[in-house]
Amino acid sequence: MAVIAVVAMLQFPRIEIDTDPENMLPAYNPQRVFHNQTKQEFGLYDAIVVGAVADSQTQPTGLFTPNELTNIKSVTDYILTIDGVIGHEVMSLSEVDNITQQTLESGDKAIRFNWLMKQAPEQESQAQEVLKHVKNLPLLNETLAAENGNAVAIYVPIVDKNQSYAISQLIQDKINTLDSKAQWHITGLPVAEDQFGYEMFVQMGISAPLAGLAIFILLFLMFRSWSYITAAMVVAMFTVVVTMGLLIGMGFTVHIMSSMIAIFLMPIAVVDSVHIMSEFADRFKEGQDKREVAKDVVSELFTPMLFTSVTSTIGFLSLLLTPIPPVQIFGAFIGFGIILAFITTILFVPAYLSRLSDETLIALQKTHQAQLESKSGLNKLVSVIGRIANKRQVLHIILFVGVFAWSLVGIGKIEINDNPVRWFKESHPIRIADKALNNEFAGTYNAYLVMTDTTTRPDLKMLFTGDNMGSSIPASLKEWAAKQASRFDKVSGSEGEAVPSLSELTFAIEDQLFVVEDEDAIKWLENTLAKLEAVAKAEKRFVQPEVLGYMESLQNHMAQSGLVGKTNALTDVVKVVNRELKSGEAKDYELPTTANGVAQTLIQYQSSHRPNDLWHFVTPDYKKALIWTQLTSGDNQHMTAVIELVEQFVADNPLPQGIEVNWAGKAYINVIWQEQMVAGMLDSLLSAFVIVFIMMVLLFRSVVFGVLAMLPLSLTISFIYGLIGWIGKDYDMPIAVLSALTLGLSVDFAIHFLERARATFTKTQSIQQTMSIMFEEPANAITKNALVVALGFTPLLFAPLVPYVTVGVFLASIMVVSAMVTLIMLPALMTILKGLVFGKTANANNSNSAN
Repeated sequence: MAVIAVVAMLQFPRIEIDTDPENMLPAYNPQRVFHNQTKQEFGLYDAIVVGAVADSQTQPTGLFTPNELTNIKSVTDYILTIDGVIGHEVMSLSEVDNITQQTLESGDKAIRFNWLMKQAPEQESQAQEVLKHVKNLPLLNETLAAENGNAVAIYVPIVDKNQSYAISQLIQDKINTLDSKAQWHITGLPVAEDQFGYEMFVQMGISAPLAGLAIFILLFLMFRSWSYITAAMVVAMFTVVVTMGLLIGMGFTVHIMSSMIAIFLMPIAVVDSVHIMSEFADRFKEGQDKREVAKDVVSELFTPMLFTSVTSTIGFLSLLLTPIPPVQIFGAFIGFGIILAFITTILFVPAYLSRLSDETLIALQKTHQAQLESKSGLNKLVSVIGRIANKRQVLHIILFVGVFAWSLVGIGKIEINDNPVRWFKESHPIRIADKALNNEFAGTYNAYLVMTDTTTRPDLKMLFTGDNMGSSIPASLKEWAAKQASRFDKVSGSEGEAVPSLSELTFAIEDQLFVVEDEDAIKWLENTLAKLEAVAKAEKRFVQPEVLGYMESLQNHMAQSGLVGKTNALTDVVKVVNRELKSGEAKDYELPTTANGVAQTLIQYQSSHRPNDLWHFVTPDYKKALIWTQLTSGDNQHMTAVIELVEQFVADNPLPQGIEVNWAGKAYINVIWQEQMVAGMLDSLLSAFVIVFIMMVLLFRSVVFGVLAMLPLSLTISFIYGLIGWIGKDYDMPIAVLSALTLGLSVDFAIHFLERARATFTKTQSIQQTMSIMFEEPANAITKNALVVALGFTPLLFAPLVPYVTVGVFLASIMVVSAMVTLIMLPALMTILKGLVFGKTANANNSNSAN
């Protein structure tokens, strides 16, 4: 064991943390593939958002003052020097253009692109002039500056989102040196995710050891012997170290779920040990052979422990049926850990106990007997539960039925939602920044609605063959035309040539026009060139006014809904340039009426200092365009509402012919993996439920006992999820995997209770006597295990990360509910249905005992 543990620990330095929500989906997922394709095609990057908000007490006039704009310029200049920042893509007041109209000496109007804030202003009037210009530029207003001038933002695109935490810390260090009265914030999904990874790594090193300490102290309070309980702790630590070492050694990254493997396994791994130690302490008497006692204990508990371990493993392995890779990994390694703990317990604990000194075991036995006789503490609690369980049993069943019905109503109220920023507590700087900046700006969460032209190009080969689109080819051009036509038969690749593009064909025709002298040939070439230009023009769908008009209508609809903070698109670029090309007044802030007019605005825009910004909104071939949608909330529910809004608009207003729309962006990706998680968890839970039921029937060789074993599980799961619905807790990933733990441990308690009850009844042939005995050592062991597991998760309650707190609260609740349901509902049902459960002899013997 020591060698295996050391080898596993040597893997720990290779650990890699992964908190990217994209990895919730497999790499081949269509939506993820499209998302990454969109980022590549439009040159989109993950970005950190740095924001400064005016202090309401000391800066009533806002942030547009010389001092604060100097600070903005200073921070921006520093950001441009940081490795990992894509400098030419940084958006800040000092890094963007102001678009205005100028009058030439001739009196003609022309457009002018100047840096909005090349130097920080020195006077108040100059600072206010900057704000005035921002308000006149829809692409910047409410994105780089708040409408009221109370806040300014800097968008910092980064090469690698895994560097976002380190870069944000460098920016924060710079901010700390400023003479500023403003409140500075740093947020954005990349920062939230990367910082969560950092804090998750720290939490892994805190929670698991604290869980071990809590379990160690609790076991000592139960058994009052340090040496005796060491066996259980060795099993737990060995299981955690080997499982995590195997996960890291196999090259898997540690995600939010796999980071909880240690904290899950620590209490689960001691469950079988507690059963053995409790039974051993109850049986061992002075003078007995320790080995024989240990052998008898293992012989009696082996079958129920095996089945409880297997059923717990199945509960977690069922997570492999979900389409979420991190959840699959979590389920697989927890399942492995449970089986490892079982094997280690069977091999190590009996051997360890049998080698303890007689003095230690005699002292343990005396302490144990004293506890039983004193009826204090845990024993008193079990005794009280026993008295409750064996009275008014019909009332108990009615109560449980009522709880089940209440739970079903609550389940119907569950809302699926997640948001990486909400993984932090409200007092965390990330949450504070998120709230502050989204209150001031149009939104720091991004989604991209991509519009794609799917119309196919006509067969250009026909232009050079004389078929259909072509006309009769002059004799002097037939050889040349045949050569051009043959280019379409080449296959692109390492050895072949690519099919010619429109521009290549255009150049070929223009070159030929310089060579030929035949009038017919010239006329034919000019005619063919005109046809190519017509095809090229038709292919540029996103310079056509009717297509841009549809996009504008969709943008207006989204803005008016109140669900979207703001949209930015090609239409906004075109309208701003068009306004400045004309009068410079608001009345000309509109789309040109012709494709040539649109093209003219785009040509003008490309003479700006940031011409490549155009390709963030449209691809160079003008076959795809996107609407950058800014949202003030990263909640899945919010994004889902926006998706439904667009779907309804498209249903009511059909898209232009050949145009289709699809979503991209992290806010959208979060919705997709949440939907898949819910469907996958339902499938895995149902599948595991059926398998466990079959196992219960095989274990007890009885359908009745199989059903009884599943009842505590069913009621516990329904109660916990019903409670989640009633209290309004969002159904997120940590909540989703709770069913796997419930499935395993609820059945664990039920198996031990039913197996021991049936064996006891075989000896006593009396229901009353059986239930009386069951509320001695068996119920005591179940209660101990419930407390060990529940309290083992309590360190999570003090974690700074919300998912850890959620898991801690609900898992502790699951253990308590599972134990109570097992110890109260099962005795009630077994007594009421004694004839069905134990056969006719139960009724007869019960009557005799009553007489």
